[in-house]
Amino acid sequence: MSKFAKNIITEMESRELISQLAGGDELRSHLADTSRTVYCGFDPTAESLHIGSLVPLLALKRFQMAGHRPIALVGGATGLIGDPSFKAVERQLNSADIVAQWVERLKPQLSQFLDFEAKSNPAILANNLDWTEQMNMLSFLRDIGKHFSINAMIQKESVKQRIDRDGEGISYTEFSYMILQSFDFAELNKRYGCTVQIGGSDQWGNITGGIDLTRRLHQQQVFGATLPLVTKSDGSKFGKTETGTIWISPKFTSPYAFYQFWLNTADTDVYKYLKYFSFIELDAIAEIQRSDQSSNTKPEAQAILAAAVTELVHGKTGLLAARRISEALFSGDISKLTLDDLQQLELDGLPCTAMTASAQGIVEILVLTELAKSNKMAREFITNNAVSVNGESVSSVEFQLSRANALHGRYFVLRRGKKQFHLLKLV
Repeated sequence: MSKFAKNIITEMESRELISQLAGGDELRSHLADTSRTVYCGFDPTAESLHIGSLVPLLALKRFQMAGHRPIALVGGATGLIGDPSFKAVERQLNSADIVAQWVERLKPQLSQFLDFEAKSNPAILANNLDWTEQMNMLSFLRDIGKHFSINAMIQKESVKQRIDRDGEGISYTEFSYMILQSFDFAELNKRYGCTVQIGGSDQWGNITGGIDLTRRLHQQQVFGATLPLVTKSDGSKFGKTETGTIWISPKFTSPYAFYQFWLNTADTDVYKYLKYFSFIELDAIAEIQRSDQSSNTKPEAQAILAAAVTELVHGKTGLLAARRISEALFSGDISKLTLDDLQQLELDGLPCTAMTASAQGIVEILVLTELAKSNKMAREFITNNAVSVNGESVSSVEFQLSRANALHGRYFVLRRGKKQFHLLKLV
């Protein structure tokens, strides 16, 4: 039996990862026949990808695991324009220098998930600035623009919503994004024989535009598939927290905060997320769900999801650190925390306050960090044994914090009650 016989589309549909198919059964046959080249684009709109990018990125990885060749297209050109798809307002344009810097920072992140050294189907990294930068305006309008009907473009849902909405509408700059993305598909087909494009469901209009342009320019039949845009069951935006976006880069979201995000997934979302964001077999996910539903204890799915995704993004070292920090805070054994662990907590794990290295009294510190509203309340918390510093209960209102009793000579982990934490840093 051919290794392509188990169609990747069927596998992804079983994980609820397919929204729309351009090509239907023809696409299924196309992918089952032999190894194909599949691409997905990632525009550099920040210094790091965020977890909203994980669904398409992991989809590319699934295609590679099924024997197909993935192309990760970094939008050095389209990132200068901004995709208007289902955006309420015009994106702010970034300078060419900033976009170029972001392009370089995305490349190593993509290599975390795709194998660029595989023997039979190595991933390809492409940048659409390579084929647009030198193209002059007249050539673009004559050779590419003539294949697009304005009547058809304004009927695309992503454009239509912006035109119909009160306000500024859509600029010609963003309106042209569809043509640029369509040109990408045609160019990747010519350069690499790429025949399949995948993207979020908001990319349907851009993908079908590329299919049509490739047929017109190169007389080639190509296909597309869209993936669901991830949302939370409560209607809130996926990947957003009170402290901001959850990034893939540990520079912006620490492995600990990343792990905690998944650990706090709602029960109504967790089994869907296991299908989307992990490579755990579907039978095993179904068994996890059955076990959780029949158990009278806390569900296990969140811990399984958090471990799987954290290890996927941050490796075993990142997962071990995230677990170590979580267990230390929960158990009170703060002494286990390394300097790197404490720096993770400083980045985004706990509220953090800096203070000078001179000795400070615990009462004043509790008020400074807002763990107590007044000196009187702080004394009551201490008297009631509700305060600990670096895992040790504080029973005296005379307790002093100084560099001599700081963790690694720099940090204090303050705790009031069971769940109120604050990190104090000496400067």
